Formats: sequence, C-alpha cells, structure tokens
Amino acid sequence: MGYMVPVGVSNRHMHLSEEDLNTLFGAGYELQPAKDLKQPGQYAAEEKVDVVGPKGTLKGVRVLGPLRSATQVELSFTDARMLGVELPVKESGKLDDTPGIELVGPAGTVRIEQGAIAALRHVHLSPEQAAEAGVRDKQMVRLRVPGERGLTFDNVLVRSGEGHEKEVHLDTDEANAAGLKNGMEVEILA
Repeated sequence: MGYMVPVGVSNRHMHLSEEDLNTLFGAGYELQPAKDLKQPGQYAAEEKVDVVGPKGTLKGVRVLGPLRSATQVELSFTDARMLGVELPVKESGKLDDTPGIELVGPAGTVRIEQGAIAALRHVHLSPEQAAEAGVRDKQMVRLRVPGERGLTFDNVLVRSGEGHEKEVHLDTDEANAAGLKNGMEVEILA
C-alpha cells in the first residue's frame, strides 16, 4: 500500500475579495468564522451568497475565508449545468480565461468578470508529507480509490508548501462517483 491521504469533499463555495465583500455585505463588513478547515488559517464563514446564472440560481453558497485578492467561485459541473454556464477546470487562483457570474448578497449585487471555475482536483501536503509520499509541489499524480466503487483519478495536482496539511480536495461530483465521504482515505500513485 502506498501513501494514504484523507479526502475532503469540496462542496460549492466562494472566496471573496475585500471589495466584493463590501458590496455584498456592506462597507467595512468582516467575515464571521463558523468552522475551521483542515488547511491552516482557512475557515468556512457564516456568510452565504446566491450565485445567479443564465438558467438558474444557487441559493446560499458558502463563503470561505480569509479574503483573497480576487473573487473566485468554485462549482461542480452539476452546479454549472443547473446555472447554464460552461466552466473550465482550473487550479485555484488561476482565473485567466474563466467566465464571470453574478453574486447576490444581503447588501448588494456583484457581477464578477472572471472567476467561476470547476476546481482542479488536488492534494495538499506539507513539505515533510510530500517527501514521505515521494512527490513534489506542482507534480501531477494519480489517486487510487479502494472499495466497491473503486477507481483511479488522473491529473491530481500536488500543492505542497508551508501552511499545507495532508488532504485531497475533490468536488462533490467526483466524490459521489467514487462513493467517497470526508475523512475516507485514498492512495497517491506517483
């Protein structure tokens, strides 16, 4: 058996810039942390925003903190079909050539010009964990999922550095296809 990593199923969510936070929730607003996430310093906030596309609306999409320099909305392909948008698969933070989308908060509406993505599946590892697994930052690896709905995921990006903790991030479509839940373990195949 190779290097095992716990799964974190990533439901639809968004990261907001300070400017967009102020438009959506009011000037000077600060996010209210609700739950710490496994990645150090990151959290699910109490705040939720509606995401509006040409064909529909997703109500109450969770905001994650802390704030970022650019707003980013991470959705599954199932979400995208419901909204009527075409999403590229992109690494978090790489927002060039991505579609925009409308966000509706309690104090205002924002139309981001870019930033809607299906997040590239990835595995977070500290430098020590990456060394144990025999992989390096930005390497593409495969993940083997054991069990009744076992499968292998290709094209999994390694994100290794200080401030990372061992966890695979898959969206809800990917996790459901493999019968995965939070905390279940998968194997890195380098």
